[in-house]
Amino acid sequence: MKGIVKMRQVDLSGADLNLLKLFEALVRERSVTRAGLRLGLSQPAASRALGRLRTMLGDRLVVRGTSGLELTPRGEALAGRVTRLLDDARGIVAPAVFDPAAATGRITIAAHDHLSLVVLGELIARFERQAPGLSLHIAQPAGDNVRLVEQGMADLALGTFESLPGSLYRRGLYTDRFVCVVRSGHPGVARGLGLEQYVALRHVTLTISGLGESAVDAALSALGLTRRVALRVPHFIAAALLVADSDMILTLPGRLARRLADKLPIALLDVPLEVAPFSPAMIWHERCHGDPAHVWVRQQLADIVAAFV
Repeated sequence: MKGIVKMRQVDLSGADLNLLKLFEALVRERSVTRAGLRLGLSQPAASRALGRLRTMLGDRLVVRGTSGLELTPRGEALAGRVTRLLDDARGIVAPAVFDPAAATGRITIAAHDHLSLVVLGELIARFERQAPGLSLHIAQPAGDNVRLVEQGMADLALGTFESLPGSLYRRGLYTDRFVCVVRSGHPGVARGLGLEQYVALRHVTLTISGLGESAVDAALSALGLTRRVALRVPHFIAAALLVADSDMILTLPGRLARRLADKLPIALLDVPLEVAPFSPAMIWHERCHGDPAHVWVRQQLADIVAAFV
């Protein structure tokens, strides 16, 4: 029958673990004087520290030999373990460093299709060039995505946000103006688009968070007007495709609308009223605030939108 070894618990409160650095130096130098110099200690101070080290570990650890100090059997047994322990400790207290080229893992971003199309294409390209070992995951949207970031299901989220919990950080990305989108050749806008005509047309609207009034409806309400909503959808791209095949009208952020106009048979028109601009932001939790990898990703996003005009 194999014996059972019971580990005795030791109270470390009285142990001076800094003395382990002296032991490491003694193993390397095989001289109390040189070990002291390595640690910035005088020879008498190093000798006193060696005495305390021997008392703490209950062994002489090093003894005089023909060519310097030699390790006792216990010293031999401890040498490698102490070196690994101190290396681990140095790794713990050393500043975290992020090397994109060597990084692996996954970054999860919560964003609806609008910002995925406008922003994330360039971010993916940067990953491929600078951090090929990192993968990017776009989380399934959940309203305004605040809950996903709070609960750690997303590293950050892109969108428009009202009030945020105190645990979340926010950084604005860019500012955009709304434009109207209709199918090419729409008969109702051949002579332009006025406010009365805009209100009368059948509108497609976006339902993202389901909270509050949209910027368009707020602007109309200030004038005592309402628009005729024929269809509500949760996806920007789907809304644009539906408008391209109908006589409905859609109001979108201009940057997205211009991207879609390159791919779809749609025309862009000015909104015939003053609408508050669209100002997306990125948000993240304080748990990720100082993490070098997350800082790098956020800086990439900031650099991408800085090029927007």
